[in-house]
Amino acid sequence: MRFTIACVGRMKSGADKELFDRYLDRARKTGRGLGVTAVALQELTESRAQRAADRKAEEAAALDATIPQNARVVVLDEHGKSMSSTDFSAKLEAWKDDGVPDVVFAIGGADGHGDALLARADLKIAFGAMTWPHQIVRILLAEQIYRALTIQSGHPYHRE
Repeated sequence: MRFTIACVGRMKSGADKELFDRYLDRARKTGRGLGVTAVALQELTESRAQRAADRKAEEAAALDATIPQNARVVVLDEHGKSMSSTDFSAKLEAWKDDGVPDVVFAIGGADGHGDALLARADLKIAFGAMTWPHQIVRILLAEQIYRALTIQSGHPYHRE
């Protein structure tokens, strides 16, 4: 199984990127023993369209183009479901057990996701009701992927 975090926009160098990279590296190392062969990042260019609806549609199309056949799509969306870390881990593990080859986590642009991508999503999740900057959402997602993998491995990183 491969995980890809597909994001609209680029993360600049600095403390945020270093923390994101650290969690991505930890997820890669932990995932190897669990059958996760890749934890990758794909950054996409933000749309320059004038209207928000057009920007969302263009960015959704760009995100959609990154999704491999037979992949599961997890969309980060403010209207998504709040999940516990153990439930998130269980969902990823169930997909792995079902032979799902890829999971793509989509983080949209500043205007959110286009309708086409939202309709395609297998799971919509939110990190609470608050609004978060995209850089922090990336960090939170990378940490939760790492946490999910540590839960699956039985590591005591997760405490209940």
